[in-house]
Amino acid sequence: MSKMDYSFTQNRELSWLNFNERVLEEAEDSSVPLLERLKFVSIFSSNLDEFYMVRCGSLYDLSLIDEDYRDNKTGLNAQDQLDDIFERTKLLYKRRNNVYKSINSSLKEEGIYDLDFEDLTKVERKFINKFFFNYIFPVLSPQVIDVHHPFPHLLNKSLNVMLIIRDKGLTLYGLIPIPSTLPSIIYFPKDELRFILLEKIIYEYVNEIFSNYDIEFKTIVSVTRNADITLSDSQIDEDEDYKGYMKKILKKRTRLAPIRLEIYKYSNSKLNKFLCEKLNIQQSQVQISNTPLDMDYVFKLYSHIEKKNELLFHKLSFNPYYPKIPKTVREGKIIPQLKKRDFLLFYPYDSIEPFLRLLKEAANDENVVSVKITIYRLARSSSIIKYLLEARENGIEVTVLIELRARFDEANNIHYAGLLEEAGCRILYGFEDYKVHSKVCLITRKEKNNIKYITQLGTGNYNEKTSKLYTDFSFITRNHAIGRDAMLFFKNMAISNLNGEYDKLLVAPFGFKNKVIEKINNEIENAKNNRPASIFMKMNSLTDRELIDMLSKASNAGVKIKLIIRSICCLLPGIPGKTENIEIISIVGRFLEHSRIYCFGMGKDATIYLSSGDLMTRNTEKRVELTFPIEKPVLKKQLMNIIDIMLNDNVKARKINDKGEYERVIRSIDLIDSQIYFMNNDFSKYGKEEVGKESFFSKLKHFLKG
Repeated sequence: MSKMDYSFTQNRELSWLNFNERVLEEAEDSSVPLLERLKFVSIFSSNLDEFYMVRCGSLYDLSLIDEDYRDNKTGLNAQDQLDDIFERTKLLYKRRNNVYKSINSSLKEEGIYDLDFEDLTKVERKFINKFFFNYIFPVLSPQVIDVHHPFPHLLNKSLNVMLIIRDKGLTLYGLIPIPSTLPSIIYFPKDELRFILLEKIIYEYVNEIFSNYDIEFKTIVSVTRNADITLSDSQIDEDEDYKGYMKKILKKRTRLAPIRLEIYKYSNSKLNKFLCEKLNIQQSQVQISNTPLDMDYVFKLYSHIEKKNELLFHKLSFNPYYPKIPKTVREGKIIPQLKKRDFLLFYPYDSIEPFLRLLKEAANDENVVSVKITIYRLARSSSIIKYLLEARENGIEVTVLIELRARFDEANNIHYAGLLEEAGCRILYGFEDYKVHSKVCLITRKEKNNIKYITQLGTGNYNEKTSKLYTDFSFITRNHAIGRDAMLFFKNMAISNLNGEYDKLLVAPFGFKNKVIEKINNEIENAKNNRPASIFMKMNSLTDRELIDMLSKASNAGVKIKLIIRSICCLLPGIPGKTENIEIISIVGRFLEHSRIYCFGMGKDATIYLSSGDLMTRNTEKRVELTFPIEKPVLKKQLMNIIDIMLNDNVKARKINDKGEYERVIRSIDLIDSQIYFMNNDFSKYGKEEVGKESFFSKLKHFLKG
């Protein structure tokens, strides 16, 4: 085996931390409305929580069981990576603390007060005192930790007040779990824009709770636990169904090994040592934060302000945006319209409504024989489920391939699987070693004694809520070859055949990566023969080492490569002799960039695919992903226009440099925010008459000049 070349790659985890710092940069941006900046702090925090639970959890397991493991981008072992992560996190906490403090100061100028106990007026203190003894005190479960009361299990991400207490000269420890059943924010009756967090109240009243002890020290702590559970069919009892097994697995998640200890503001070396011993963690895994340890309250505050002061809310938040129905989609039934044209919806700028309309229409269509769909993540209250149940009630065969292992959505999916199963739908689950992450819905109809297919394929989930927040594509077509591929896909999933052959669709884990390599090689050959050669890719993350090496090979051959990668990017661009023909940007803005586009070649001869999968090893080798071609010239032109705008973003885009750091894009005298542009333009209007006319980018310049 040849020695791995680390000169143009960077570590996946450190790249992700760079990305999350980029999210925090949005919280620092004074052009972003104040409440939205606070939300970005919360998003940064929840991102980091999940990163520790999943990625650090995986590395922790590796550090225990595989001493020979080495990262194939840097050569670091698991413990080396963890040490780097812990050190880097301390710097990120300092930056977050400064941002949070600044935002809170600005919010006070707008009349929104996140109060500490010493900030309360006499009237407010009286209100809190009454509230504490009437509503908080009765539900508290304080505990002394001693020989008779051993150290309890601290639930994952739960808040707890920890104390050092003294009793007759003896030093003990005390604990007060913050009840999750109580509201996390307490608003004051006479001014409901003044509030205090629940944990601050309990922290203040510890003397009342431990009234027979002297309080030596007190603080608030939270433990983050490894949530990376490995599932195996061999662990399932013969008489236990898969849903029942998953329910047991979810209970285990709250009890897995600690990976991080967070302390709010005040720390004590004696208490730190005690907690590290009890939790079996190192001091390097302890993080001190001046920002609240649970930032989920921000979204509740956001909704509260919207209800209580609409004028102030609109001043401090993004202008409301309502997804549009594309001009190509007319009122009335969808199925007849599909006989004339395919639809390409661009969320969140386009509404998900046409697809929901199609599904409802199919559920009540006497010519529909069956509806088949894959489900990974759904909204809490899902119209998708409603229409699937409606179809089944009308005697239509409904097959749902539902992935119960969609991380942190397992309980939701178990619930929906039960509902669908009870209604008589056919339920399929994923495979032991491969999550099904594909997004496909197949409607089969009888038309004049012939079978016809309507296929919807997407880059994102069937989730009405996230379709308003994430940028994704949804393609709806009557193309028979694609429909037949979708039919074969569901047949193969039902018989556990991952090696199916398809005409149009690329299906991971065995039919996606090799096709991408083939397409890259085609562009390499073009470059070697002095023909135009280019590659454009947009994805969430790039980690697959083999594909990174292929892109480096293409760069060395002279292929011009442009990448838009929102999150993890293990490839370093601009390295002489390695990646000098590769440019990479990341776009972080109001909406989460979630779509995946793979484009090989230039102009009308370009091959364009949309996909549910990134070029991450987990997607290319460990998941069932669907990648589908966009072949009609009008839709290819539409996608080229969209790509053109994103590549010229110089407001929310950041260039990744040869060190893996994000730099501001300096390009053009005109400011181009791609997301704002998409909100103000209907891309579906580009019909056949537009192809070959004035370039889209020149139209953009006219728009910018008013």
